[in-house]
Amino acid sequence: MSSHQARSFIDSIEETIIAFLLGMMTLITFANVVARYVFNSNILWALELTVFMFAWLVLLGASYAVKKTAHLGVDAILNMVSPKLKRICGFIAAAVCVLFALMLFKGAWDYYANYANLPAFKDEGFLAGYNIGRWFPIGFEESYRPKGWYETNDIPVPFWLTWLEGAFNDGDEYEKIPLLIPYFVLPFSMALFLLRSVQAAIALATGKIDMLIVSHEAEDDVEEAAARLAADLKET
Repeated sequence: MSSHQARSFIDSIEETIIAFLLGMMTLITFANVVARYVFNSNILWALELTVFMFAWLVLLGASYAVKKTAHLGVDAILNMVSPKLKRICGFIAAAVCVLFALMLFKGAWDYYANYANLPAFKDEGFLAGYNIGRWFPIGFEESYRPKGWYETNDIPVPFWLTWLEGAFNDGDEYEKIPLLIPYFVLPFSMALFLLRSVQAAIALATGKIDMLIVSHEAEDDVEEAAARLAADLKET
């Protein structure tokens, strides 16, 4: 894969995954409806899987909205100040957003790491304790409680994921898919959120965008439609 293709994939990673998830949710839901009303049966794992997919959509949508500057915000004050002060406020907002994204990423990783059997190091000082609320895992400890054996309720394990048993469950067979798979969206989506926040801050600094929030396209469309309607009424 060339560097250009790699950049293109990174730029479109949210759209690709979101499109796949929407398609699979539609297909699974439709199949379950057919099974229920035509064959008087039920796909037991369909509901739980679509719920997890919807959670993926929401979390990935956060980074996608940053990339598209589609997050809502209040710009009443920005519209009252000078362009220079507006730019300064934009830099402050960008710095806060990057810091917020970094905190979300760290918290998501701290929560997820135990489900992947990755405890944090133990320290007798400020970082005393284990993974939750601590720094990134850098080693293994004997006294932590791994959660790699936690499973979903209904989703079966496909044959191509049986290798997870040796990697995360001491070789014991999983009856259902381990939670480390659906929960992976937490650090993954927050890493993307952090990446998009940094990219948005750079775009603001280079003048490619003038604010981090959604533009006034909707208001412009309403004004354009009103002007067109007024013109039509005038002609008649």
